[in-house]
Amino acid sequence: MTKAMNPFEIAQRQLATAAEVMGLDETTHEFLRWPMREFHVRIPCKMDDGTTRIFEGFRVQYNDARGPTKGGLRFHPDETFDTVRALAAWMTWKCAVVDIPLGGGKGGVVCSPKEMSSGELERLSRGYIRALGHYIGPAIDVPAPDVYTNPQIMAWMMDEYSHMVGFHAPGVITGKPIPLGGSQGRGDATARGGMYCIREAAQALDIDLGKATIAIQGYGNAGQFAHKLVGELFGSQVVAVSYSKGGIYCADGLDFASVSAHKRDARTVATYDNGGTCAQITNADLLALDVDILIPAALDGMIREDNAGDVQAKIVAELANGPTTPEADAILHKNGVFVIPDFLCNAGGVTVSYFEQVQNAYGYYWDVDMVYQRLDQKMTAAFHAVHSTAQRYNLDNRIAAYVVAVARVAEACKLRGWV
Repeated sequence: MTKAMNPFEIAQRQLATAAEVMGLDETTHEFLRWPMREFHVRIPCKMDDGTTRIFEGFRVQYNDARGPTKGGLRFHPDETFDTVRALAAWMTWKCAVVDIPLGGGKGGVVCSPKEMSSGELERLSRGYIRALGHYIGPAIDVPAPDVYTNPQIMAWMMDEYSHMVGFHAPGVITGKPIPLGGSQGRGDATARGGMYCIREAAQALDIDLGKATIAIQGYGNAGQFAHKLVGELFGSQVVAVSYSKGGIYCADGLDFASVSAHKRDARTVATYDNGGTCAQITNADLLALDVDILIPAALDGMIREDNAGDVQAKIVAELANGPTTPEADAILHKNGVFVIPDFLCNAGGVTVSYFEQVQNAYGYYWDVDMVYQRLDQKMTAAFHAVHSTAQRYNLDNRIAAYVVAVARVAEACKLRGWV
């Protein structure tokens, strides 16, 4: 197996390739290679047993030329500053490629949330806001849920920030529960945005989605919603899914309700057999299946130089962040695989988070049909901006997406007189 690259090095390499294609001047390129601001904090937290633990926290505000920074907050035992930097960079390009007036940010806390009680998580969440509350806000930097964080954690954080500023401030956080100013349609927004991209890609490639076969690597929130939505929206057949402990393949298709219920109860999909019709497969096996569409919805670095040549899918729709390395990108492009890059394909989540900010700002809330309609408009326009750029300059879709996004951020930086 190829050694995993530092995710921030991957982000910088991708930017460098786009900068070369664009003829971006050296000063602007150097400015965009690094975050504008970084925060590294220590958070004391009282544990249930009476002891106090010190947790390490991060927040990166990558670029705010186009507006306040925006990005998720992760609670994970293996969180690193470079991972947060990379994700903040990708958030910058993600907001720009879907043309919403926000910059990119990301945050994280090194902790094991599965081993913490609800009370401990609440105290840690409030502690994070106390440590960084003077450097975030609706007009500065707006966090959101990410890995192992959820609407309840966002509610605690919003409440703590409101206490700090002395008034109700729902716009400081998105991904909140509906009663506290959350948006309809946020739950499946990441997957749904990806579905709109898949629809447009299938039209461009003349693929009949009603007859398409699909494999999904990763069966968390995004992967499960993808399984549900491809059936509801297109009538496509999901023939394989996988999770951390392995996966399953069924040529006759996998029923969403049954598989998701099994995953909920067994905490794995690998033991689902559907009456003996399913075969167990590995995550590596899934990537190499002869399907029309492959949806990586798990971790970064899953498609690499050593396995990219095994991918047989016509479309790779990246719901995960960074699932494909730069070396693998080149192989997929050479083999004619149509990649919908992550910061386009999974931008539905931040787009609906932006909608939540808008609704918080003017105190009027949309119904779910309005959210879906406006999400469709944003994702469809973004897809065609990227696709037309790729065709015009004979680029792979990821570099085309970078060209679209970086051009928008660079223009804002120049107009401000920064570079």
